[in-house]
Amino acid sequence: MRAPTKISLQNLRSHLQTLASPADARVAQSFFKTAPGEYGAGDQFIGIRVPVLRKLAKEFRALPLPEVTALLHSPIHEERLLALLILLDVYARADAAGRAKIYALYLEQLDRVNNWDLVDTSAPYIVGPHLAERSRTILFRLARAKNLWHRRVAMLVTFHFIRQNDFADALSLAELLRDDDHDLMHKAVGWMLREIGKRDVAVLRKFLQQHAARMPRTMLRYAIEKFPERERRQWLQVGKV
Repeated sequence: MRAPTKISLQNLRSHLQTLASPADARVAQSFFKTAPGEYGAGDQFIGIRVPVLRKLAKEFRALPLPEVTALLHSPIHEERLLALLILLDVYARADAAGRAKIYALYLEQLDRVNNWDLVDTSAPYIVGPHLAERSRTILFRLARAKNLWHRRVAMLVTFHFIRQNDFADALSLAELLRDDDHDLMHKAVGWMLREIGKRDVAVLRKFLQQHAARMPRTMLRYAIEKFPERERRQWLQVGKV
């Protein structure tokens, strides 16, 4: 079904319901660990796949920011993801003042960026560019937060810097978060270290020489994924079980 021509939150939500798939929703509920006690406990899905949401974000990019914010406060996961995709589209097209407004909105609503895909989709592409030439102190504050998703935002923002061959803050945050107790942070830190290694393997090896013995197994495995098999086995022997 085609998207409605009138850009409004009411029309958008009505259109989303026509795209919902109960079967896909059931798969997502399991994949994103929504059972009691799991990291996504209580999150609700209606079963709309990401490529469809990305298309809708372009069609609804003119949705007023207050309505995008309302969408971000939805209990429905796909609506929050769509809100972030709209913000990404608006940010990419905005002037400096417009980008600053989106960045401020993102930080104000950071508690609504509350699952790993929401973080990974948005943090490197809004916070990353905004902080490229600014103080990054906020990342170290977020990295010390009790909120898992705030810590993941801090680490994922560095993906933007890494792509510019700027590794210093990513390495400092990786060291700070090395002993984090959550598997999703082990994966995030290891992933960013792997991205550094893809650009400068010597930098990654130096970090591993200092930290591999204390890195959680998952973090280490992610970091060395692109190494030759023999070298991977050597690092795994160094890393803790």
